[in-house]
Amino acid sequence: MEQLKYPVGKFERPEGYSADELTRWIAELQALPSWMDALVENLDAHQLETPYRPGGWTVQQVVHHVADSHMNAYVRLKLALTEIEPVIKPYKEALWAELADSKTEPVNVSITLLHAMHRRWVAVLKSLGSDDWQRCYYHPDHKRLVPLWEMTALYAWHCRHHSEHIRQLRIRNNW
Repeated sequence: MEQLKYPVGKFERPEGYSADELTRWIAELQALPSWMDALVENLDAHQLETPYRPGGWTVQQVVHHVADSHMNAYVRLKLALTEIEPVIKPYKEALWAELADSKTEPVNVSITLLHAMHRRWVAVLKSLGSDDWQRCYYHPDHKRLVPLWEMTALYAWHCRHHSEHIRQLRIRNNW
């Protein structure tokens, strides 16, 4: 069950970062919308309503969750770049996944959003100077400051994490 829940492993917070790692993380963020396009291509309504694991979200909910999560991350990035250590607003992702839009709206709505938002997100990330990567936001649930380089690593992992949920489901079901 752990392999189904964390197919790429749990996020491990890096101790630091290199220019090569930043480039890789940004590339993964840039690629995510195209990954999602390919992962849901030709899936029918039944397949989109299939959970990626027992007790897990459906493919549809996963796609909408990624859009929700990445919208929050993009706003957090912009807050951290325009304010001094802003306190971010956590959200209850499991409850968001149960709202009507996550359960009934077509996945292409969120994938279109991901294409536009990731283009802007990546543009901002590519513009950052070395000092900018140290800028932080305060996460009240974790009770600590989160630097932008760490946030970028986390969301690159998040791209791989949820993409792999869908990819492995397709393999298991021979879709």
